[in-house]
This record gives sequence, C-alpha cells and structure tokens, in this order.
Amino acid sequence: MSPVVLSLVIVLPLLGATLNGLLGLLLPAWRKQEALIGWLATAMVAVPFFILVAVFASYSGEPVHFTLLPWMATGGLEVSFGYSLDQLSLLMGLIVTGIGTLIHIYSIGYMHHDGGFYKFFTYLNLFIFAMNNLILGDNLLVTFLGWEGVGACSYFLIGFWYSDMEKSAAAQKAFVANRIGDFAFLVAMFLIFWQVGSLNYGAILSEEGLARFTPSLSFWVALLLFIAATGKSAQIPLYVWLPDAMAGPTPVSALIHAATMVTSGIYLIARTGALYVTAPEVMTVVALVGAATALLAALIAIAQNDIKKVLAYSTVSQLGFMFMALGAGAFSTAIFHVMTHAFFKACLFLGSGSVIHAMEHAHAAHDPQDIRTMGGLKKYMPSTFRTFVIATIAIAGIPPLAGFFSKDEILAKNFALGLEGHTVYYLVWGVGIFTALLTAFYMTRLTYLTFYGKERYESHAHHPHESGPLMTVPLWVLAALAIVGGWVGLPEVIDHGHLNWISHHWLAGEHGPVHNLHVAHPSETIELILIALSIAIAGGGVLLAWGLYKKHDLAGDDRVVKLFGGMYRAMQHKFYVDEFYNAVLIRPLVSLAQLVVIPFDQKGIDGVVDGTGKLTTRLGGTFKKLQTGIVQNYAVLMAIGIVVLLGYMLFLQV
Repeated sequence: MSPVVLSLVIVLPLLGATLNGLLGLLLPAWRKQEALIGWLATAMVAVPFFILVAVFASYSGEPVHFTLLPWMATGGLEVSFGYSLDQLSLLMGLIVTGIGTLIHIYSIGYMHHDGGFYKFFTYLNLFIFAMNNLILGDNLLVTFLGWEGVGACSYFLIGFWYSDMEKSAAAQKAFVANRIGDFAFLVAMFLIFWQVGSLNYGAILSEEGLARFTPSLSFWVALLLFIAATGKSAQIPLYVWLPDAMAGPTPVSALIHAATMVTSGIYLIARTGALYVTAPEVMTVVALVGAATALLAALIAIAQNDIKKVLAYSTVSQLGFMFMALGAGAFSTAIFHVMTHAFFKACLFLGSGSVIHAMEHAHAAHDPQDIRTMGGLKKYMPSTFRTFVIATIAIAGIPPLAGFFSKDEILAKNFALGLEGHTVYYLVWGVGIFTALLTAFYMTRLTYLTFYGKERYESHAHHPHESGPLMTVPLWVLAALAIVGGWVGLPEVIDHGHLNWISHHWLAGEHGPVHNLHVAHPSETIELILIALSIAIAGGGVLLAWGLYKKHDLAGDDRVVKLFGGMYRAMQHKFYVDEFYNAVLIRPLVSLAQLVVIPFDQKGIDGVVDGTGKLTTRLGGTFKKLQTGIVQNYAVLMAIGIVVLLGYMLFLQV
C-alpha cells in the first residue's frame, strides 16, 4: 500500500477535528447539523480502520515505514514524523480505530442535543489522532507527542461539562497526575539519546543499540519508562486519576478505558520489551506493582455503588493483570489482554451509558448512576441487558469467552516463572488468582443489582426504555467480539500453542516485534490443573455474589456494612488513599506555595517587575516636560547645547 494512503491513518482524524472545530467556531449554523458532524467525525476514524484492515489482510511480515515530513535536525538529533506498521502497531491500530469507530457511532445517539456536540466530536477525533501517533510513531519523540496529546485530550473530555466544578477538578487531577509520569518519560529519553545517539526504536532496540546500555543504565531507563507507564496506565501510586475520570460523558470513559489512553503504558513497555529483558529487577517490580494494583482496585470495586466507578476500578484492576504479564516477560500476552479487554470493557461502559441514559430519561432516580436505585431493568432494556451479561461473563474469566483465554495465559506465565525458581512470581500468581475471584464477584454484583431483583426506583414519568439503534448496535458488535475475541490465543495445552495465533504466530513469531522472555512451559498436567482452577475460581465468584445478593437483597449499604464490618467501609472510601495524598502531599505543598507566594512572588518578583514599570513611568513623566511643542524653547535649548559643546572643545585644546 502506498505511503500516501497509509498517511491517511494519521491525517484523517486530525482533519476531522480541524473541520468540526473550525466550522463549529465560525458557522453557528454548523452546530445544529448533528448528523453531519457525527458521521463526518466517524468517517475520519472508520476510513483509517479499513485501511489498516487492508494492510492486515495483505501483511507480509516486514514492517511498513512511511514519513509525513521532517521535524527537527539539531546537533546529533534528527527526528521526522516517521511511522512504522509492524505486527504490534498494526494490531494496536486496529483496536484503536475499530473500537473508536464504534464509540463515535454510539456517541451520535448518546450526545444528541448536547450544546457542545461539535466540540465533543472535535475532541474525539483529536484523541484518535494523538493515539495513532503514539502507537505508529517509529521513534520515541513521535510517541511522546501522542503521549502528551492523549493527556491533553483526556483533560478536554473529562472536563467536557466544565461548568460543573467537580468535573473540572477531575480533569485537572488527571492532567496533573500524568505530568509526573511524563517527566519520567522525558528523563528516560534524555538518557537513551545520551547513550545511543538516536530516539528511533530500530536503533535503540537493535543488538548494537542494546549493547550500549550498561546494566545500571538499563535499570534506570526501564524504571523511568515504567514510572511513565504507571501514569498513563493507572498503576500504584498514580492510579487515582482514572476513577475520577468518570466525570466525563460515558463514551469518553469507554474510549479512555478500553482502547486508548490507559493502554499507552502497556504498549510502551511491550514495544521496548527487549530492553526490559536486560533489567530483570525492574521486571520484578513491574509484576509486583501490577499485582498490588489489581488486588487493591478489585477490593475497592466491590464496595462502589456508582455503576461507572465499579467499571473504572475494574479497569485499574485489569491493567494490573496486564502489568503482571509484562513483569513476567510475557509481552505478547499483555497485548492479548489489551485486545480482549478492549472488547468487553467498551461493551460494559457503553452498556452503563445506555442504563444511565434510560434512568435519566425516566426521571427514575436522583442519581442515575447509583446501582442501589436500579434493579429489574432487564425487562425494559433487553439489548443492553444481554450484551452487558455477555461482557460480564467475559471479564469474569469464564470460557469460552475472551477474558478467560488472556487472563489464564497471564496467570500461567507467572506460575511458569515460579516453577523456574523465581519464587516471587508464585506470589504474583496467587494474588492474580484471588483477584480473579474478586473480579467475578464484583461484576456479578454489579449486573445483579442493575438488571435483576426488584425495581428500586420510583418512575415519575415512565419506565426506563431501551436505547436506540445508534447505541445498541455497537453494543452487539462488541458483545460478539467479547465472545470470539479470545479464540486467537488458545492455551498451550491445546495443540502445543500452534493455535495460539496472537502470541506464537503474530506478535512474537519469527519476524514479530515482541521479544518475550523465554520461559519453559509447565507440563500439560499442571496446565490443565491451572485451567481447571481458573474456571473454578471464576465460577465460584459468580455463584457467591449471585447467592449473596439474591438471598439477602444487599442493595443497601447499611446491611452490607453490618455483614462485613469496617473492612467494607474502608473499601467504600477507597482505603482513604485520596485522603492520604491530600494530607501528606497536596496540603503541605499548597501551604508551602502560600508561604512562597507572598514574600517571593508577590513582593519579590512582582515587586521588581512592578517597581521597574513605575520607575520607567516616573522617568518618562519627568523627561516629557522637555517636549513642550514651543519652537522658541527648542531654539534656546539648541543654543545652550551649542555653547556647551564649543566650551568643551575649547577646554580640550587648552
């Protein structure tokens, strides 16, 4: 395929954002053309998707490179807007543009009659443009451009309804938390360029490039890139922004959580996996942090009552699973879970949006997102209900749906490392198994309280009803993908991995860009036991939640707290992590800033600047008196000047 056509993958989303943004600003009549705005924006994402499908269908295994234009050349640094399509970037591009297209279609229905309709689709297109730069860039600087771009777009979209100060605060929190990781990314780039002399992935990850890294430098670069990833992909300690990102419209939540921003960190580490293999200590840190994050977020999700908050903490937990895979050197497995997670999590978020839309329309509750005020919705919303249940089964890890295969492979890789003598990975595996149980439990709780049981709301207008086709068709497409999406990564015990297309034949094949850490696979008997245990854990979590909530009708918090005690209250309050950050970091920094502002900023810097201005004004006021406009005065001054000059010259001669 020609470079001109491939460049459309990058250019079209930017063009869509530009057209909708400028026309919306310059032509008030354009803002009323909702269908035109929505379908134009959708086409600008759908066309790149079909281009990537065509590339995928004819892909030969060799990376496809193309350059839009040169960027900068200074000293030894030369950077172009260069892009590369290999197995990893192609798969990620299909996920981003494919899921992005469905979310754009859904948004046409969801955002109907919103006053900022054109701005919303401008930001969505810009988000896809930034994400495509991140994953397709052939050098770290273009990746970083996309990295910062998705951060900026998340700020615009999370705070889309900015007149609500709570939503504006959530956008600011996301932006600031990510700046910490972004700083680490910058430092890592400086170190890489200092050592390798290039920011191009090919140069960095070649044998010659990797040979330039000392063990110490490999450790620090890998650690800094991991810190960057904890920001974008919401891991301890920087995960706190992601649950608050629910302040944005629900399609934004689906886009951020399923296909774009939160996958950035996983992609970055998978892309630089060859470097991580040389830093085993960092890989252990990655696995442990991922396991801790997965467990913490799952515990918090159990006690949340906002339908989107439950899904948000679920995302944080599932991202933890992906980092567990990265830490075990199973980079292709992490990307496999990125793919399956995109299917069922987008379906869940868009399904939650359909529920919220219906509850708002029926005026059925003061808080349309509180699952305690729902119940019995399955008979009113059959499509949303069925697709939500399918996605729930998928994320719970029940075969043959997608989540089972990718999650089971993550757990198997960690157990295999334990068998090889790395005992810390037994701990990671154990945490993963327990977290899988919690995942099945809280997702069943969410589904039961939303769709089953008695109706716990008072409808002041009419009963909630199903959403229109623009919202339900994407749900069915995603539900279908959640069913079959995992079949490309069947377990090793089935045909010895020959049917595991995604890891063995695509990402980590002979010409694949992903370099998995070589680990001896456990015996077939052990693997079958692990698979059986995984299924039993998932099924047990579903049955436990179903029995508990159906038998005791635990919709109300008071009864739950009475049953489970203070631990549940702590989970409700997210283990007071935000309060801890406020007390230890934010308030002291604000107090310090207030101490600094008055003496140094207001009186010091401002005093110097303002004093300079006042001095200039006074001097000008003094000298302006010389400019009287009277010619006789100027003649007298000229005569005096001439006399003075002549006197000075005579004095010099004497």
